[in-house]
Amino acid sequence: MAIHEKTLIDPDRILQHDHLVIDGVDVSGSWNTMITPRTLTDYEEHFEEIIQSYSGGENVHRCWQCGSCTNSCTMYAQNVDFNPRYWIYLIRLGLKAELMKDKDIIWQCVSCNKCTNICPKDVRPEGVMKATAHWLEENGLTPKTLSTHFDEEFTHQCIEFGRIEDTEVMVGFFKRSGQPLVQAWIVEFGKRLTKHMPLGQLTKMGMNVVFRPKTKSWGKTGEVLAEYVKAQKEAAHHG
Repeated sequence: MAIHEKTLIDPDRILQHDHLVIDGVDVSGSWNTMITPRTLTDYEEHFEEIIQSYSGGENVHRCWQCGSCTNSCTMYAQNVDFNPRYWIYLIRLGLKAELMKDKDIIWQCVSCNKCTNICPKDVRPEGVMKATAHWLEENGLTPKTLSTHFDEEFTHQCIEFGRIEDTEVMVGFFKRSGQPLVQAWIVEFGKRLTKHMPLGQLTKMGMNVVFRPKTKSWGKTGEVLAEYVKAQKEAAHHG
């Protein structure tokens, strides 16, 4: 018997026989594969609501499991284990343990939005994938991605100084993500910059690195903004 999405079934639950006779009837051939039943009791009732609290996951409840998202998925064409339909199914049932089996590939979504464009219920599966990846990160279940490190540094600069300085953001990003501050492409970039940029502009850039630029009278505003961002985040995930 053909089993759709066979990779989703634990190998020890699949029973196959080269020759099988049941109640005197030879069912060998296309009927020689069986799946042992299982009962799931380890689920979180409100897990769907948790994913909905993240940006992009708001419409996960609309899914009716048609499979259009997975069928159109760029990554599924490369790896059949990358299955948005199945992950949305797990989210809706609250089966976090099952979802965790694929935690190392969920982030691989390339945001081509084919799934979102074809979805007949406006679930926005691409957004659900991003929401799930962010939930995994925030709960320490997967390492932070480089994009998350960059977003955090960029936000920090805005709240702290009321503006950004490109070099400062880049250095902060490298520190957060554990990358070396001196890289080959940076050295080459610096050489070309000093060769073609006016001395006055280079001096100004250097001063901005040493003396961080800050929006005038920003201190109290930055504190209020930081508190607001914190409150909004807590309200979204716990309200």
